[in-house]
Amino acid sequence: MPTKEQLLARPITHFDLKSSDPTAVVEGMRQMAYSARDLARAADIYKRMLDDRDCGIMLCLAGSLVSAGLKQIFVDMIRNRMVDAIVSTGANIVDQDFFEGLGFKHYIAEERLKAGLDDDMLRELHIDRIYDTLIDEDELRICDDTTRLIADALPGRPYSSREFIREMGSYLAEQHKARMVQQGEDSIVLAAFEEDVPIFCPAFSDCSAGFGLVAHQHARGEGAKVSIDSVKDFYELTQLKIANPTTGLFMLGGGVPKNFAQDVVVAADVLGVEAPMHKYAVQVTVADVRDGALSSSTLKEASSWGKVDTAYEQMVFSEATLAVPLIAGFGYHSGAWKNRIARRWTRVLEAAVPAGV
Repeated sequence: MPTKEQLLARPITHFDLKSSDPTAVVEGMRQMAYSARDLARAADIYKRMLDDRDCGIMLCLAGSLVSAGLKQIFVDMIRNRMVDAIVSTGANIVDQDFFEGLGFKHYIAEERLKAGLDDDMLRELHIDRIYDTLIDEDELRICDDTTRLIADALPGRPYSSREFIREMGSYLAEQHKARMVQQGEDSIVLAAFEEDVPIFCPAFSDCSAGFGLVAHQHARGEGAKVSIDSVKDFYELTQLKIANPTTGLFMLGGGVPKNFAQDVVVAADVLGVEAPMHKYAVQVTVADVRDGALSSSTLKEASSWGKVDTAYEQMVFSEATLAVPLIAGFGYHSGAWKNRIARRWTRVLEAAVPAGV
């Protein structure tokens, strides 16, 4: 049987969109058909979002994207004003990005491990598998406990996930940034903290943070404790839509992040504000439209709910690690982001929705 050290020997390398210009590839795909032409149109729509000085851009992340090597793309989008808010699953933000911010890695699995025949062996070695990547369970427990430590240091009250993730960014800035800079590393959570880009995880407890918060609440007993208020998440994101009526969505996968971001248009209406539908929308997904799931529901369908305009929308039926470097890379190398002003929506929220409310 191989040792744990042998299995965890080859770290995932995150794709660097800055050094790989896909413009010629995307331009060539524009003259093709099927998913190639769809992807080229999606890249054009994302560039339109960047060119539109009034547009606030929301990036939605579902699925295991950071562990797959896309982290640096999202970091560069934050650092270069290519996104103004993020709505994500907790796994991408906590189990994967914050986890790597603490100094840990995801690893390339040997080909035979993808078949699942050795999962019993992996469990004995405290190794977790995400298809063809591996993660050290013992290190993941440290990540769990770090979220508990962050919660323990906060006043006991309900927080939006955005508020709590900002505390995680502060923790990385204080405890790990020097090492990260020395090693040439970065983090979505850290970059968002420093660039005032709010991150929302509507199902925040469904990740490592959940284990840490369970431990925190158990230890506090009947005393004041930290909790996560998903309604406050929804309210805060709706306030951003009201404050910035022109918006665009860049959605990877579907599920809760997709629905949460789309629903703010309806939520604004519930609050008595007539906010326009999202002007731009791109979704990358492999889900099948025939199964009735939200992840596969088309953006045209969302228009029937009054959420997404149909003038600039595009579905791309592709796996994210193939499509995202091309779409985001096209936007980056177009240079359109250079004329954008950082919206710093975290500051907008802190002014509009005081802590504790």
